[in-house]
Amino acid sequence: MKLNKELPKDNKKFQAAKFIINELKDNGHEGYIVGGAVRDLCMNIQPDEFDISTSATPKEIEEIFKRTKPVGQSFGVVLVIIENMFFEVATFREDMEYIDGRHPVDVKYTKNPKIDIMRRDFTVNGLMLNLDTSEVIDFCEGLKDIKKGILRTIGDPKERFSEDNLRILRAIRFSNKYSLTIEEETKKEIVNMSDKIINVSIERIREEFVKIITNKNPGQGIKLLSDYGLMRIIIPEIEDLKGVEQPHQFHPEGDVFVHTCLVLDKLSENNYVEPVLALGGLLHDIGKPSTYTKTDRIRFNRHEYVGAVLTEKICKRLKFSNKQITDIKSLVSEHMKFGNIKEMKKSTFKRFISMDNFDLHLKLHKADCLASHGDLSLLDFTINKISELKNEPIKPKPIINGDDLISLGLKPGPGFKEILSEIFDEQLEGNILNHKEGISFASKLIKKYEN
Repeated sequence: MKLNKELPKDNKKFQAAKFIINELKDNGHEGYIVGGAVRDLCMNIQPDEFDISTSATPKEIEEIFKRTKPVGQSFGVVLVIIENMFFEVATFREDMEYIDGRHPVDVKYTKNPKIDIMRRDFTVNGLMLNLDTSEVIDFCEGLKDIKKGILRTIGDPKERFSEDNLRILRAIRFSNKYSLTIEEETKKEIVNMSDKIINVSIERIREEFVKIITNKNPGQGIKLLSDYGLMRIIIPEIEDLKGVEQPHQFHPEGDVFVHTCLVLDKLSENNYVEPVLALGGLLHDIGKPSTYTKTDRIRFNRHEYVGAVLTEKICKRLKFSNKQITDIKSLVSEHMKFGNIKEMKKSTFKRFISMDNFDLHLKLHKADCLASHGDLSLLDFTINKISELKNEPIKPKPIINGDDLISLGLKPGPGFKEILSEIFDEQLEGNILNHKEGISFASKLIKKYEN
């Protein structure tokens, strides 16, 4: 079948991929665009990457191109670098027996592209594109499955999932991102083999999981992971959100799990969520199950702080970077502060909005509201207040520092930091405008503390 849309000629990556394929052909080898890029083109989606499949061996690939990097040479994969763009160029191969849920014992190269395709994961990813003719080569009925909206493994799902256990998670991602219904036999094996995901390194799990919650329909992705028994392995704490009631006047949408999934969907703009924000949205109410009380009404006292502690444990378990953990924790621990935004002193407000990544805090608050009561008045108040303060420095350099306090005769000690903080608050309030006024206020404050 010929591709029913024009190839992306103005796409720089596509042109570079075309150059690679032409070079391979000029040297007597076959070369095709393969996998996800072809799937996306057939679904009228602009591809981000262009992988290439060829009859050339890794050694031959390295001889043809000036800049290469062996990333999986023993498995027939070489990175070809064109103008600082990286392309995976893989040799047609036939995998032998798998023993570790990821790598074949041995790899045998082949000149037959069909053999290469039949070892891949899903039919929709098993398509090849001949750039000379715009023909889509389909050995596994991938085009038929795209048309029907079905996700199905190539061949026996148990074999495909056994070859690489991460494919179990990838099935959820592709199903969710492309709105594909998982075929019954494939579905059955995902459930049967969900425990096998523990054989996959936590880094690979994290990478796949992040793709699910930062892409299209992230809330639905969480539900699918739960339905197929994968969430209880990846982040079991999310399962604890199910059935946790919330006060109906604030949360008419349902329990904490339902709310969390809705928050993720509300965060998704242009079918993409920043990873730190997605994790913040996923975990913002993770402390609710353990803080649930019911007196005059349902309450979750200090759930944001309990949640921040849990968030750190979860993110460390998933091996996020220290910076990411700090930023995600901050989103969780601070998300309830918007409730007091109208009563904040100017200094407190300025400290709040001067936090790192405050734009992410605003986005989470908006999604939190839209996924529950729908009232955005506190968000509007915050944005208007920030606008009012646009001519004032939000986080100015402190007028008074430690050296100033020492010069006034105060010795460093337990109250030192507290005095500096109080002086800085007065500066943020606009009550101290210069160094002289700061020294005067500091002198009075020191006397008060000494008395």
